[in-house]
Amino acid sequence: MSPGPSSEEPNHAGDSPQPSEPLFSARATTLFRVALGAAVLLVTGTGFMASAYFHSSSWDGIGFAPAQPVPFSHKLHAGELRMDCRNCHATVETSAFAGMPSTETCLSCHSQLLTSAPTLQPVMASDAHHVPLQWIRVTRLPDHVYFDHSIHVNKGVGCTSCHGEVGEMAVIAQRDPLTMRWCLDCHRNPGPRLRPSSEIFAAISPVARPHDPREELMRLDHIHLMNLTDCSTCHH
Repeated sequence: MSPGPSSEEPNHAGDSPQPSEPLFSARATTLFRVALGAAVLLVTGTGFMASAYFHSSSWDGIGFAPAQPVPFSHKLHAGELRMDCRNCHATVETSAFAGMPSTETCLSCHSQLLTSAPTLQPVMASDAHHVPLQWIRVTRLPDHVYFDHSIHVNKGVGCTSCHGEVGEMAVIAQRDPLTMRWCLDCHRNPGPRLRPSSEIFAAISPVARPHDPREELMRLDHIHLMNLTDCSTCHH
């Protein structure tokens, strides 16, 4: 006969199971949920802001107008006085780089004219100390993009087609995005942007005349549309 259960040992047969303690407190769980929601909102908001900035004019540099060593006004010189662009950008027809005016170029007019004007003192100091003027480029392209000023102006593309109405700018600023899409829009259909040779260097765009781009291209039969969209045209 087996002995029965000891009276000293508790009988758990009829007891209900005790609930286990939670791993995290209710406060910690709430804080975790709030932090997780905040992280999701932060990542989403950052993505939207990055996308908005990437598609904004600031990303493309539109409106970029750095302070130059000399406060040169294109509105005065090119617009009102109608000075030819080539007076200062001497290599625009013969080189990939249009060239920037040297101290001697400025002094070709201002060695006698307005020599005491405050705006011209950087030029006078440059001449006196034999230190070249350090102009800051406004329109910049990535290093992997090759742009040749000479080929464009010699094919009939006007200065304002890329640089904007420089004859109305007291301070030069970037007008267009200069993106690959922007370049290809012109390369696929350059006709509307072509001008006769007498208007290429006009600082203000001439009044548009209705014309058929195809007829314009036929007149300039040295422009071949098939080549304009080849990768090697801009990426050497």
